[in-house]
Amino acid sequence: MRKMTQRVVFKSIIGIIIPLVVLALVVATVGYGAFTNGMMEIYEKGAIEIANTAAAEIDADRLDAYAESGGTGEEYQQAWSRMDSLCNIAGVTFIYVIRPDLTDYGHITFLFSTINHGSTYTKYDFGYYRETTNDDYRTKYRRLYDGVSDAEIVIRDRGRIETDAHITAMVPLKGSDGKTQAILCVQRQMENLTAVRNRFLSGVFQVLTALMIAIIIGQHFYLRRVLLKPLQTITAEAGRFAKEGKPAQRKLREAVRNRDEIGELASSVDQMEEQVARYMKELTAATAEKERISTELSLATRIQADMLPNIFPAFPDRHEFDIYASMTPAKEVGGDFYDFFLVDKDHLAIVIADVSGKGVPAALFMMATKIMIQNIALTGASPREILEMTNNRVCQNNREEMFVTVWLGILDLRTGRITASNAGHEYPLVTGGDGLFSLVQEKHGFVVGGMEGITYREYELTLEKGQELFLYTDGVPEATNAAKEMYGTGRLIEVLNALKSRNRDLKPREVLEKVREDVDRFVGDAPQFDDLTMVCIRYDGC
Repeated sequence: MRKMTQRVVFKSIIGIIIPLVVLALVVATVGYGAFTNGMMEIYEKGAIEIANTAAAEIDADRLDAYAESGGTGEEYQQAWSRMDSLCNIAGVTFIYVIRPDLTDYGHITFLFSTINHGSTYTKYDFGYYRETTNDDYRTKYRRLYDGVSDAEIVIRDRGRIETDAHITAMVPLKGSDGKTQAILCVQRQMENLTAVRNRFLSGVFQVLTALMIAIIIGQHFYLRRVLLKPLQTITAEAGRFAKEGKPAQRKLREAVRNRDEIGELASSVDQMEEQVARYMKELTAATAEKERISTELSLATRIQADMLPNIFPAFPDRHEFDIYASMTPAKEVGGDFYDFFLVDKDHLAIVIADVSGKGVPAALFMMATKIMIQNIALTGASPREILEMTNNRVCQNNREEMFVTVWLGILDLRTGRITASNAGHEYPLVTGGDGLFSLVQEKHGFVVGGMEGITYREYELTLEKGQELFLYTDGVPEATNAAKEMYGTGRLIEVLNALKSRNRDLKPREVLEKVREDVDRFVGDAPQFDDLTMVCIRYDGC
């Protein structure tokens, strides 16, 4: 069955049948709607006329007397008998009179209730009290009592209802003072209307079925001869080629002699087989090479991640500070890096850097630079000296003319004083006494690797207990969304200060995570343009 439904002949026949079905359904829907509306109008008018006739048989001024008699008085019985006769003569299901609870119309009390003798339903006794069926009835009751209308219709033919589908016509019973004293209701079941609907739909489906059968038979024989057989030949050859991967000795153009698009398809399949066979060898070699490169890049990503401090807390035995950092490369590997390490027991070196370019070359340059900086720093050199020696070593063998921006600071853990030097990197952010971040706009030095013999200057920062230092690469302020808008340093400061305003006790890890969430939210679905690296350290004092 599944193979048959996938054949072109079957799909062609379905393509003809579907428009016919749609057309038939449109015609049937329009006719069905017009027929239903007409029948419903007749039902509604008839129900209202019967309700008005029944209302004329009841003296609204006597309803209180009927109620006092408990529905047993002779006058009440005569009125009930007239309604009962009308109910059966008119062929309706119920005729009844109710008084709603006027506080919210949520309950009704039955004063009269008659039922068609041929019905299977049961009438309600005098004084029967029950909850109003739904909000539609409550609204209609209120309109009749408020004098908004002289007749209302409720149609119940959808959802869960207490009886079969029906129409209820309601008219007010007004006393001599013109005020509504009760409501008379006539209920008509819609069995006849439903039966006519079903006959209408049955006729439409019979005609449609006969038409589809005739089209299927005729189209099957025609399309099988001019379309299916040649396509089966082409399909069989394509399946054979897919399994064996070798061009056929007898060409399809010899087996399929059509001079139409099918013949052109056969010629195209012959050419495809020859080209695919040739390309398979080239593709196999290219795939093997791509897998090798992918494996090496994955390994390079892990190696680069392992080169950076990535175990937190980094110094669990040290309570003078709390530090956290993250680096997300734009490609498999990146050129950003951060580092932090103890020069001695009282001094912590902090580094953040951004290599020009991206990918593998930047990653290699990054690793070499990171190792140089750390080795020189461990000799006890100052930040200025570390950058100068690193710059000279890089420039000695830098034929690719790559460079790196670096911010390097050494924190005295006893005093909170930071001695720092900046080689063309982004300005750091430091919190003040109010706990809010601001830029430290010291004068930049030249980038590392740009020119040999460059000298760098140092400056000092002092972190009081609880103050923080936030470092970042240009991947943060230059993060770009789909509208080509950049995140910006101003937005970064606003986000950091908003975080601190809400909770000054946020840990460095939480600060970085919140900033990253805001950057991701800003960028949205736009691709990451640059490596994104951040470092945050809080000085807690000795």
